Amino acid sequence: MRLKPISLKKIRKRSERVIEKPVLTSFLVLVILAALVLGLSYGYYVEDNYNFVGQVLAEAHGMLFDIAVIGILIYWLNENGQKNLRIRTYKDEIDDFRLWESEEAAFRTVGNIKRLNRHNIFDVDLVNCHLAKTNLSYVNLNGANLNSANVTNSNLEHSTLENARMNQTNFERSNLNRSQMQKSYASGANFDNTFLMAANLSGAFLIKASFKNAFLTEANLRGAFMMGVDLENATLYKADLRDAEGLTVEQLLQAKSLHQALLDESLEAEIQKLNADLLERSS
Repeated sequence: MRLKPISLKKIRKRSERVIEKPVLTSFLVLVILAALVLGLSYGYYVEDNYNFVGQVLAEAHGMLFDIAVIGILIYWLNENGQKNLRIRTYKDEIDDFRLWESEEAAFRTVGNIKRLNRHNIFDVDLVNCHLAKTNLSYVNLNGANLNSANVTNSNLEHSTLENARMNQTNFERSNLNRSQMQKSYASGANFDNTFLMAANLSGAFLIKASFKNAFLTEANLRGAFMMGVDLENATLYKADLRDAEGLTVEQLLQAKSLHQALLDESLEAEIQKLNADLLERSS
């Protein structure tokens, strides 16, 4: 029986099929190398089996050490790579929803903020983000940028906004009770009708911010920069306003209550002369 010669084209096609199957390719390479190594080592098996086996075991120990070290390194690199990829994805999604004023955009953005918090990422870029009617309580946004964001009618109770940038941000009708906003930048921010009970605003930049009808009971405003701040009808019961920069008597006279508020002596004396009831009346 005469065998037909196999053409070069068929050989190439068969080799391509093998290459396309990585498991089969790896198995064939293993078989070929095993046959080569075992064939070349046959003489050692027969003539010097004891020493040869000892050398093989020594190499096996080195191989196990290499596998352990390389395995741990690869695992660490893979985990860090996956973590960085997830963080990048969360940030990209926030960028995708930026300027989109819808409930879906708000809730998706909040979800990404909380995921970033789980990875200890707090300085999130939220410029011009829509976050209205969302729950951001206990969220950590230390050093974040919320300039011109819409955070109206939201719950930020016990949130951390220390050193955050919140210039021109709208917090109207939100709950910021017991929030940490010390040394934040909130110039021109809107806090109208906002609850800020026991909030920490010490050292914050509040230049020309609006606190109309706000509840600042027991709020810490010590050392805050309050030039041009609107305190019309604001409740400042037991608030700490000592050492506030730029705070004037005219601003304080607009407030609804200063009962038991902590004021600089000069300001308290002026209020006592002009409207003593403001210091006595509790809202």
